Amino acid sequence: MDLRDLDLRDIEIFLMLSAELHFGRTAERLHVSQARVSQVIGKLERRIGGKLFERTSRTVALTPVGVRLRDDLATNYRDLRASLGRASRATRYGDGGILRLGLTSSDLTHVRPPLDAFQATHPDCLLHIEHIHFGNPFGALRGDDIDALMTWLPIHEPDFVVGPTLYEEPFVLLVGADHPLAHRESASYEDLADYGVFGVPPSDPENMPPDYWAAAAVPFFSPSGRPIARTAYASNFQDLVLLAAAGKAITPVHAHAALYYRRPDVAYIPMPDVPPARWALVWRRSGETDLIKDLAAVFAAGRVPDPDGDPVGAPS
Repeated sequence: MDLRDLDLRDIEIFLMLSAELHFGRTAERLHVSQARVSQVIGKLERRIGGKLFERTSRTVALTPVGVRLRDDLATNYRDLRASLGRASRATRYGDGGILRLGLTSSDLTHVRPPLDAFQATHPDCLLHIEHIHFGNPFGALRGDDIDALMTWLPIHEPDFVVGPTLYEEPFVLLVGADHPLAHRESASYEDLADYGVFGVPPSDPENMPPDYWAAAAVPFFSPSGRPIARTAYASNFQDLVLLAAAGKAITPVHAHAALYYRRPDVAYIPMPDVPPARWALVWRRSGETDLIKDLAAVFAAGRVPDPDGDPVGAPS
């Protein structure tokens, strides 16, 4: 199929309708008329010689041909937008460029020295760092809002490259100050099955974290096999702390939270039997740049020793 006479807006309209399955909402989200949406879909269907959507007065659904076109276009469209964005940033920021880093932690202590080392060798590069909420950990990376992400492992996303491990960090259990576990000297994953824990709101399935990634912090089953129920929901750490203080649920968190979110109405209980979290640098395979590779090399060269004296951080 020859799509050379389509512009980016046509493709964007098709992909948005594929996601929304509603002409009115598609038009509203893209700030175009509903007639414009219909015209674009009609042009596409004439070009391919078949229907992309089955439409009734109540429903809109992709045909098998529409599903195939959506899958073919989605990745290419995302990569094309990312390429245009990189070109635009190169023009705006000059030869030094800009490197946009996302971080699902609130702690820069462990990564500040290698970031400073990178900045020393790339003085003209603008290093921009922003916080990424755990409720949608990979959306900013896939949407080309950031270039690389510092987050916890494991990462099993085929479109991502997992770079060097940056550091390891213990877990602690966050509970309300009046919770039955608040005065315990230690806690374990087994304790979670006796109480409700936090989950991510299921309102946006496309942006929810993968189960395997969420379970690396908050498992779905205890070591003995008992289910660990999600009884309250939060998509960012600020809400999570407030709800924990209110006694809605408990949750394992990374140890740096006890430093940055210390409050009189919550307690942090050590979890000595829980394996530590491993943090790594991750980037989109199709978005790899020389700046990202240089940063990864700096992180790999600045590996920190683990408690046994062996280096942590060899590229995965």
